[in-house]
Amino acid sequence: MNAKDDATKKSGYRWVGDVEAEAVQRASYMTPVPGGVGPMTVAMLLRNVVISAKRHFDASSRVKIVPNTLTLQEPVPSDIAIASAQKPKPIAQVVSELNLAHAEFEPYGKHTAKVTLDVIDRLKANSNAHYVVVTGISPTPLGEGKSTVTIGLTQALYAHLKKPAFACVRQPSQGPTFGIKGGAAGGGYSQVTPMTSMNLHLTGDIHAITAANNLVAAAVDARCFHEATQTDAQLFSRLCPAKKGVRTFSDVMLRRIRKLGIADKTDPSTLTPEEISQFVRLDIDRDAIMWRRVLDTNDRFLREITIGEAATERGMARHTGFDIAVASEIMAVLALTTSLADMRDRLGRMVVALSKQGVPVTCDDIGVTGALTVLMKDAIKPTLMQTLEGSPVFVHAGPFANIAHGNSSIVADRIALKLVGAPPGEPTTPDSSGYVVTEAGFGADIGFEKFVNIKCRASGLVPDAAVIVATVRALKMHGGGPDVVPGKPLADEYTQENLALLEKGFANLRRHIEN
Repeated sequence: MNAKDDATKKSGYRWVGDVEAEAVQRASYMTPVPGGVGPMTVAMLLRNVVISAKRHFDASSRVKIVPNTLTLQEPVPSDIAIASAQKPKPIAQVVSELNLAHAEFEPYGKHTAKVTLDVIDRLKANSNAHYVVVTGISPTPLGEGKSTVTIGLTQALYAHLKKPAFACVRQPSQGPTFGIKGGAAGGGYSQVTPMTSMNLHLTGDIHAITAANNLVAAAVDARCFHEATQTDAQLFSRLCPAKKGVRTFSDVMLRRIRKLGIADKTDPSTLTPEEISQFVRLDIDRDAIMWRRVLDTNDRFLREITIGEAATERGMARHTGFDIAVASEIMAVLALTTSLADMRDRLGRMVVALSKQGVPVTCDDIGVTGALTVLMKDAIKPTLMQTLEGSPVFVHAGPFANIAHGNSSIVADRIALKLVGAPPGEPTTPDSSGYVVTEAGFGADIGFEKFVNIKCRASGLVPDAAVIVATVRALKMHGGGPDVVPGKPLADEYTQENLALLEKGFANLRRHIEN
């Protein structure tokens, strides 16, 4: 609005619009109208603001579907050739399509990023997307293709049916990657890309688990050493040193005080000599230490070792060994955790040994829980990647199903379900809500059962559908076919038609469906 001189007005001026009347000869539309701003103009301006705000909200609350076109070839090239030929979208573009805020992701190079757990709180009003779990019949040495089906199904929903779709898979261990089995990025034209990044270090989560696990192992042996060589007073001075003449308990020490049943003793100076001895001595039975060191490499000669052989260890040698890194209990904790605070509590409750009295000794008792949480602070964030056709993928956690629960993380599933879920106020329908496809490792009789009995109970999530993967080759093997040995050519029964073996193998599939 502008004030224009007008001698006819008492004030000496009048209010007019911000354009000259002659401008209408060059402009198609004009707001406000020349000569003044009336109530109708104000109302229309406000209406335009509301329409613009709604348009912006709709655009920012809807996942944008931008497929990455595949060029199919005959015959189908190798997995690595297919992956190398396809150029992924920049991770910044994937993030933009998902409407993530700048503070909600951390780029790791051009094609991967960490996503923070803050997304769950921001989108808590969104309804969850449709939740689909992929499992398989009893495993064979060559795998059943669950990862390939998981990625392929997600690509079909996203790139071909134009539905918001998200895949959630486990991070591969370098042990199988460098062994006969190979990586776990899928296969053929259904892969996570870049496959080399996924199958190797990725964003360092497994390295963080390795460091945290081995810190616990070192702390356990160090505690045994110091308890064997120091008095109660010396141990107390080192565990709870006086600063300017005052001793204070840390949070993890107060947890131990409560465990000992003396929760009222929050001042270290009030402990009796007997209570000090209880506090400082875990009295670990060195033959009942169940925590082993880990390494993410297949090194069979480290399975059983002897440690503490140096003269400085004063006769503290003992028999132990190494496991594969993803077999660490910390990996299982990562996959089941729901928040940083929840992870800290779970890490603190991990049992590492038994005392000579048979009492479980935990990481809280050792006093390393805070350090473990710091080492794992970035690993708790899922890694965002994409499929060959551009649909988003979370790669997070990688516990084995035969020793843990064999599923990717709860936090990855939760974030994905909110990102492609229906905005507030909209019903969850096939048109308004997207799909999250998550994979349960191993066969349905182990990975899927643990998905239902462990992961779903911890997360509170319930799948809307389950997919069982069954290949003709696997059905023949379970129908009595010759052994399948990795690295050796397949028997003729698997490369030629054999309906008798195939029919017998359906007994395996039938049992999985019944379960």
